[in-house]
Amino acid sequence: QSQLVESGGGLVQAGGSLRLSCVASGFTLDYSTIGWFRQAPGKEREGVSCISSTAGSIFYADPVKGRFTISRDNAKNTVYLQMNSLKPEDTAVYYCAVGTLDPQLCVPEGYDYWGQGTQVTVSS
Repeated sequence: QSQLVESGGGLVQAGGSLRLSCVASGFTLDYSTIGWFRQAPGKEREGVSCISSTAGSIFYADPVKGRFTISRDNAKNTVYLQMNSLKPEDTAVYYCAVGTLDPQLCVPEGYDYWGQGTQVTVSS
């Protein structure tokens, strides 16, 4: 059965760090653009960071530039999101998703296979 599974979320104080992982099983991520998205209560889902299949093209949303780093290990069929200097406004459910668009178009509508999400809560 094909699935994407996110992990690594949790509760952290402002200024802290978390590393999210997105592992695929049943299919390969080698040729796919992968995106990290987040959705806070009462808000629309938004793109956080997206990475091309070769990691040659990477997008970061302005609110996370300089704090978050996306990477991928195709040998492990895994994509990571390192989140540093976390802020309370980063609190959300974080999802990874598989798409085919240029990662610079890091919007939910461009991704068609999603994980179940992992909760990130940043306390002040």
